[in-house]
Amino acid sequence: MNIFITVLVALFLGAYYIFSAPSVRTPEQETEYAVKYADLRAIIECTAAVHNANINGTIFQDVCIEQNGIQSDIICLDRRMNTTSCSGPSKYNYVVTTSGTIPGAQFNNTMNILEKKFADAGGFGIFKAGYIISGSTVTKRAVPKSLISQMHMTDGQLVYVTQFAKTEPSAQFVAPTIDDVVCPAGTSKILRFGRWQCVGYNTKTSCTGDTIWDYSTNTCVPDDSAKPLCNSVQTAILVDNIWQCVDPFPSRKCDGNTVAKLNYTTMAWECVEDPNKTANNTKCSHIKMPANPGRGGASMGFKKLTCTECEKMVVDTDTCVAYCIPDTEKIENEGCYPGNVQECVGDQKGLYFGFPSSRYIANVTEVAGKTFTLTADHSQNRKFNCMDCGERGVNKEKSFPPYVTICN
Repeated sequence: MNIFITVLVALFLGAYYIFSAPSVRTPEQETEYAVKYADLRAIIECTAAVHNANINGTIFQDVCIEQNGIQSDIICLDRRMNTTSCSGPSKYNYVVTTSGTIPGAQFNNTMNILEKKFADAGGFGIFKAGYIISGSTVTKRAVPKSLISQMHMTDGQLVYVTQFAKTEPSAQFVAPTIDDVVCPAGTSKILRFGRWQCVGYNTKTSCTGDTIWDYSTNTCVPDDSAKPLCNSVQTAILVDNIWQCVDPFPSRKCDGNTVAKLNYTTMAWECVEDPNKTANNTKCSHIKMPANPGRGGASMGFKKLTCTECEKMVVDTDTCVAYCIPDTEKIENEGCYPGNVQECVGDQKGLYFGFPSSRYIANVTEVAGKTFTLTADHSQNRKFNCMDCGERGVNKEKSFPPYVTICN
């Protein structure tokens, strides 16, 4: 009997030792460490991506930004290290990006990742008592107090600071006041050397979309190499000189001065105003398209003007040149602004249009005479967007929604 009890005790102790031994628990601990390490690396890489996008004047959009409370801004300081407007002269200019607070227990792992992946990033590290502590450098980097106050920095945050120098003043978009000219048929109006000039069409570069120049006929012909492969029901045809797969017989029947056109956002046929019939209502027998944006004096190419569903085409009856401008009547369309317009008003939010360039802005009479600067926070998508200024609030003097919203 004693031998039997002894054997049971030995088996119990042996099983306890096997299942509680360090060699058994090691895989579980290593897995938990790897998960935390991967989460930290994702936060660091997301912060760096947002920062680099702001430097390049682009926008990085990902769910990691909201999840980790990442914010980025361009801040300019004067000679006394006080915050000043970036549109005017400034002594010091910074791109600053911050994240949410990193747990203190993960500081060492964060330093290891920064040293391995971002050793040459410079001012990228954990914010602590007014300094950036990085795993790649022994010395600490001090952060100006104005940046700390502007970005509401707290200890434990990931902070990425890059200083840059202005090479030229910010562009001021003001409607031109110089004398206009009326160009004859076959030429296009261009602002060159400070005055409007008439430039002749270069027929060899005027082939637009999916058409190429045919030297045998001296005309633009369809480029069969760009022709897409459509399904068995649809057919590839040239629409505004662009190959598109469309149904052979659209179900939409349009009356009056409208024609059927496929909306590629909703993939449904819609009745839109016939531009050919609209042009006949004016004194212009031929609508001229604006030139591709380029430097004055260089060879220019001309393309077919295509407006988005958030814009409308207008024709200058004096010059017969067509332009696209924002259409505020389309702001309720889901394709132009997906949210609720009434929710983007007040002291902290405002609507704005994604202007693509200064040439585009010069044609919009609603902003003529207004002076403002577009930053990386402003999208260039040619749609209506919502600017959330947060605690800074909306600058009521410089803003005039739904075209422009500027934060303080």
